[in-house]
Amino acid sequence: MFQKEYETMPRRELRSLQLERLRWSVRNAYDNVESYRRHYDQAGFHPDQLKKLDDIRRVPFLTKEMMRENYPFGLFARPMEDVVRLHSSSGTTGNATVVGYTARDIEVFAEVVARCLAAYGGTKKDVLQVAYGYGLFTGGLGLHYGAEKLGAATIPIGGGNTDRQLMLIQDFGTTMLACTPSYALNIADHIAVKRPDFKLRDTNLRVGILGAEPWSEEMRLEIEERLGIEAYDIYGLSEVIGPGVSAECEKKSGLHIFEDHFYAEIIDPETGEVLPEGEKGEIVYTSLTKEACPVIRYRSRDISRLYHDDCVCGRTHVKMEKVSGRTDDMLIVRGVNVFPSQIESVLMEYEGTEPHYQIVLDRRGAMDDIEIQVEVTPAIFSDELKNLQGMASGLEERIKSTLGVSAEITLVEPRTIERSLGKAKRVIDRRQ
Repeated sequence: MFQKEYETMPRRELRSLQLERLRWSVRNAYDNVESYRRHYDQAGFHPDQLKKLDDIRRVPFLTKEMMRENYPFGLFARPMEDVVRLHSSSGTTGNATVVGYTARDIEVFAEVVARCLAAYGGTKKDVLQVAYGYGLFTGGLGLHYGAEKLGAATIPIGGGNTDRQLMLIQDFGTTMLACTPSYALNIADHIAVKRPDFKLRDTNLRVGILGAEPWSEEMRLEIEERLGIEAYDIYGLSEVIGPGVSAECEKKSGLHIFEDHFYAEIIDPETGEVLPEGEKGEIVYTSLTKEACPVIRYRSRDISRLYHDDCVCGRTHVKMEKVSGRTDDMLIVRGVNVFPSQIESVLMEYEGTEPHYQIVLDRRGAMDDIEIQVEVTPAIFSDELKNLQGMASGLEERIKSTLGVSAEITLVEPRTIERSLGKAKRVIDRRQ
């Protein structure tokens, strides 16, 4: 462990620390951010009402829309002369959400990512190749600073240029690779089609650090088998800090949330009611130590659940289940709620399919149509037409029985669906 004192802290001590830091964080927001103060006053809340941790339910939620309304620096609790770094979202659906970091915030950012790397078995002897994007996206610099904090050698290559990625893995002795799960599969495809002579299993690469998009357990197994590595999930949000909010340990039985820095709740996404531990809903985060840009009860829109299981790794922090989807990524098809990750799980259990697919939604009259384009293996695609039709029919039946909605399955030849160097575009919605 990187910071055993905090990662194995007894629950009673941890909750006491959380309450102390929660009071500080809420007061930091109220005293130094006009928008927070106005928002809280209108809701009839004051920081003095926080007597115990459960009193956090009195605090009104923060949403992405509110962050956009305060673009660019309206939620900063520190003057710009104290801010040493800025990150933001792409802003493709409106104003970007902008977050700032003091020097201490950057230190915490590096520490929590270093904890993640240590949880995957990383040490200062490792060589981490960062294939996340650098720039305003938090992924690249987050993993970079975390690796340096751990003491590992860091290769800041960024995304894309797969041939160069492979060259550096071989020549620089890369042991850990950080990228999106979609790009990990892209690397596997690239080797299979263009570099069949390249033997990844003969290199030092042993760990994949995969995040920035939801991915299923079936996709993990696919990546591990094809690349010959152990694949671990890393989770984070730029609004909360970036990657490093939570991470799997070598047990791979859920992601430990670093509760000394982040307080997590699960709510009913419709009512906002806090749900008991173990129930699935929308996860809400409160930063406990951020100076420049505190987030208090931020609605992440990610669907998960929280639980404790006395993990054999010794960490006492609560676990979150691998994110199954997002409330704002949820597809409503003929009145049925569908997450792309559910479709992915069905497809990847079916022999002969590739882990590349696209969901196309359309509307004919008053009826929603859903088409799922799925790549199949070269051997399957070369089969007779009747065999392909039988496979498509089987997948349609499996989708209907699992999701409760009918979908048209279109089997396409390998490498037909556009590849992504970052987050894969899984859904095309033409209904609007």
